[in-house]
Amino acid sequence: MRGYFAVGVDGISKAMNLGNLLRISHAFGASFFFTVNAKVKWSDAQSDTSRAQGAMPLFAYRSVEEFRLPTGCRLVGVEITDDAVDLPRFRHPLRAAYVFGAERLSLSDDVLQRCEFVVRIPTRFSINVGMAGAITLYDRLVSLGGYPPRPVAPGRASEVPPPHSWGAPMVRRGK
Repeated sequence: MRGYFAVGVDGISKAMNLGNLLRISHAFGASFFFTVNAKVKWSDAQSDTSRAQGAMPLFAYRSVEEFRLPTGCRLVGVEITDDAVDLPRFRHPLRAAYVFGAERLSLSDDVLQRCEFVVRIPTRFSINVGMAGAITLYDRLVSLGGYPPRPVAPGRASEVPPPHSWGAPMVRRGK
């Protein structure tokens, strides 16, 4: 899959949720992870049994003013707002950072203002931040991971394309 993605959380206060989101991000291959205004420490995230802290860079920003992303990385807020795009209708940027709100709270207004896109998971009510992360990253994988369209008949798998093989180098000869 081309591009990269990162995952972050705004104002998280529960170590279990931080650990779950870290683990999910690591499982889906996030390039880095960040927190903005976190109320818990990385070391308290005991539910990160994948040891993501040793596998990808982690950035802790004390405030939105400190928050930085690489050039060309587009911030995608995952939040229930009136103008948010439903996740199944969203085209994921190749270089993206997904930011989730903390438990019991939404994304802060300051973080929402920094988001280039806001998407919502079309559920009837708010769900756990780890679960929201898993759904969002799965949607990214399915839409950008080179998978063919789903088959028409139930239960059938579409054919897997053969792995790409590089041909011999092309040499252009002058006239």
